[in-house]
Amino acid sequence: MKSTIERLSPTRVRINVEVPFDELKPDFDRAYKKIAQQVSVPGFRKGKVPARIIEARLGRGVVLDEVVNAAVPNKYTEAVSAADEVNPIGRPDIEVTEIADGERLAFTAEVDVRPDLTLPDLSTLAVTVDDVEVTDADVDEQLESLRARFGTLTGVERAAGTDDFVLVDLSATVGGEPVEEATTSGFSYQVGQGGLIDGLDEAVQGMSADEEKTFTTKLVAGEHADSDAEVTVKVTAVKERQLPDADDEFAQLASEFDTLDELTADLRERLARVKRMEQVTQARDRILEAIVDGTEVPLPESIVAAEVESVTHDAVHGFDHDEERFAQALASDGRTREEFDTETREEAEKSVRTRLVLDALADAEQVSVNDQELTERIVYQAQQYRMPPEEFVRRIQEAGQLGAIYADVRRTKALITAVRAATVTDASGAEVDLSDLLGDEGDGIEVTEVPGEVVESEDAAAAEEAAAVEATDDEAADESGDAPAAEATEGKAADGS
Repeated sequence: MKSTIERLSPTRVRINVEVPFDELKPDFDRAYKKIAQQVSVPGFRKGKVPARIIEARLGRGVVLDEVVNAAVPNKYTEAVSAADEVNPIGRPDIEVTEIADGERLAFTAEVDVRPDLTLPDLSTLAVTVDDVEVTDADVDEQLESLRARFGTLTGVERAAGTDDFVLVDLSATVGGEPVEEATTSGFSYQVGQGGLIDGLDEAVQGMSADEEKTFTTKLVAGEHADSDAEVTVKVTAVKERQLPDADDEFAQLASEFDTLDELTADLRERLARVKRMEQVTQARDRILEAIVDGTEVPLPESIVAAEVESVTHDAVHGFDHDEERFAQALASDGRTREEFDTETREEAEKSVRTRLVLDALADAEQVSVNDQELTERIVYQAQQYRMPPEEFVRRIQEAGQLGAIYADVRRTKALITAVRAATVTDASGAEVDLSDLLGDEGDGIEVTEVPGEVVESEDAAAAEEAAAVEATDDEAADESGDAPAAEATEGKAADGS
């Protein structure tokens, strides 16, 4: 087989392949065997029809078509493997240019390839991150959140105000017809939290137990999404949250410490760790930005177009591919379809550009991925999707995405290499050593499936640190005993509002 490469652009090549018929003998043998299994010829058992009979009955063209269809993909793969300078990143456009029976098969394949990139010297990269500064106000805020976590809700005989909790019954109608999925009772809601039904906060402000009010709002989900609805809210109880005193007794209740001073010292230490992880995040993002900005990256048009199409498909799919409804949703956000298309194109270009740079960096640094690293990433992503690892592996194999996960791990390690090589200083001018947070061989930074966007798994650890010292209002409701009712009804109400 002979093959030559023509570079059509920095991101596209044409591969010219010529295969002598002698090399196609195995393909002919397989073709005859396959066709023999499919035809019935009197006097011959199925699968035992001789080649000359097959050609006499069906014609030489049928055999040649079978041979070409099977041989071309294999020979294309061989040609790519033999060309060290070609790294395809898309599907080839193949055209058979000649079938000289008994002599040769010739075809061309045009395909997008990774361009050759000149990366900046990593040792010259320098970025600045925020100082690690934990103030008394930061500690006080976390202490207040922790107190809220252990707070209790007590019923009061007065009108509801901001931050109070109210038990409400909700119902809605559209055009006079009840909306079942927007109906719930005994729902616990914190006044001022927002995010449930537009207009609900304004309605319940100032309401007392057993009072009822009706207001108009636009539903955002369910069968009546984007429809104006009449929502009736009845307050059945008003409660205020009472916080425990911040003293040694509280420290013993809320932690493993005996004194409030020990607890606040631990909060300060945890906050410092969170802020150090924020430094890693800033350094990572800014170093990646510096590398991408410092690299001229020609973009393969077909890859960008495919990404635009995928994002657009997913966006419109949420509206059952109803373009008019999608346009209305954009308009409600103050955007036009043209603006959406422009933003999507820009994000796709940024995403592809980032992937190409990270791949080039991985090549330059000779980054490899071992089985343990790949397994750890698969287990991590399975946890994100709340799936057993075995089921997750089966699905990604069926979808042909195992290679994409491998590439993500490789990009992860390449980015870690850049972070290690760069100079990082804080806002005060002191050099920042992040080596203890980066782990070994790329452990700790996670590249998501979202192309071009990089996040670190250590962010999850930082979030856990924050969660240990940060309370939520839901947790406060938990302590009061009202949370189960809220959890049982919140999804139902939200689906229809």
